[in-house]
Amino acid sequence: MGAPPKKDVPIITPAELAEADGIIFGFPTRFGMMSAQFKAFMDATGGLWKTQQLAGKPAGIFYSTGSQGGGQETTPLTAITQLVHHGMIFVPVGYTFGAGMFEMEQVKGGSPYGSGTFAGNGSRVATELELQQAFHQGKYFAGIAKKLKGSV
Repeated sequence: MGAPPKKDVPIITPAELAEADGIIFGFPTRFGMMSAQFKAFMDATGGLWKTQQLAGKPAGIFYSTGSQGGGQETTPLTAITQLVHHGMIFVPVGYTFGAGMFEMEQVKGGSPYGSGTFAGNGSRVATELELQQAFHQGKYFAGIAKKLKGSV
C-alpha cells in the first residue's frame, strides 16, 4: 500500500504463532475493517487452523484508524471472526481501564474490544492516554494468559 519497509521491526511468520501462550494482534484499519495485508497474514494461517494449533489460546486486538468514524468498533468486530475460526479465546479489554474509558475532554481511540489510536494521515502519534490504555491492555491480557496457562 505504499508504506516503506520497517527494517528495525521483526517480522513473525504464521507458523511462529503456535509457539505463543497468547497473542495480541495489532493492525491498521482500511474502510472499517482490518487491512488487506493483515487479512493476507491471517489467510496464511490455514495450516494452523487445519491442525487447530491456535485453539484455546487467548487473543486480543489493538488497532489504529484514520479518523473517529473510521472503524474503532467495526474493525475489532470484523476481526474477531478470524479468532473464532481458530478456536481462540477472545480477551477484550472491556471497561477494565476504568475512568480512561470514559474520557471526553481529549481525543482518544480504543473501545471495550481493545486499545486503539487515531492515526489520521499517519502523522498523529498516540496520546499519553492511548498509550496508558495500551499498556493496561497488555498487562491485563498477560494476567489472563498466565491464568489460562496455569489451569492446563
